[in-house]
Amino acid sequence: MSTRLQSASNIWLTGASSGIGEALVRELAGQGHKLVVTGRRQEALDELAIRHPGSIETAAADTTDRQALADISPKLSHFGDLDMAILNAGTCEYLEVASYDSKVIEANINTNVLGTARCLDIALPALRATRAKGKPATLVIVSSSAWWFPFGRAEGYGASKAALSYFAHALRADLAAEGIEVVVVSPGFVKTPLTDRNDFPMPFIVSAEDAARRIRTGLEKGKTEIAFPRRFTWLLRLLGALPQPLIDRMAANMARKAG
Repeated sequence: MSTRLQSASNIWLTGASSGIGEALVRELAGQGHKLVVTGRRQEALDELAIRHPGSIETAAADTTDRQALADISPKLSHFGDLDMAILNAGTCEYLEVASYDSKVIEANINTNVLGTARCLDIALPALRATRAKGKPATLVIVSSSAWWFPFGRAEGYGASKAALSYFAHALRADLAAEGIEVVVVSPGFVKTPLTDRNDFPMPFIVSAEDAARRIRTGLEKGKTEIAFPRRFTWLLRLLGALPQPLIDRMAANMARKAG
């Protein structure tokens, strides 16, 4: 039986200033957990601290900045031993292939993959220190289900999330001997400031609050893979299992046509 989040836990959460991250702060703080929250906007983090007095320590940083992360490293133990790190910071930029620019790919990879990897520079030592005391430690990486099917315009975003999921699964294998659990979260469409910019239909979209609740309950149940909403993620898995020529035709027909 899982002991995750069954008692008050100390958690580091990135991408906390908006979207899923902000909703997770409210969800977890409301359950009595203590959070060190990271985002780029200090004002947004301060608002969270005001809303949850005594439960929030702010640690503003850009997760793509190695030195900025090193500077906040001492804060991870603000509430005591770090029980869990939830690496949620991410971005989504779409590619217009008619005006192809590799900077779009770079932006997605830099934030979603390298930013997450850099967070491990400070998260892993803290989680290892917790394990050295015989306590459970959990690393949670928020990826996406988007990469399960080759959607047009999502070359950069999908590739970054595919890389992030592989990174997390390989970490799970390497960290198993140390007893550090690795959880991969793969949401479908979630209503956030990022998806508010989308100009296409988003089937089965859920609220950030619903996403946060699903993540919390999945963690409490001891899951190592948390994917939602079920109808959407199962549909993507089914489509991704089709023969590649059929996938190619479907993806091409779904792609937005230029001009």
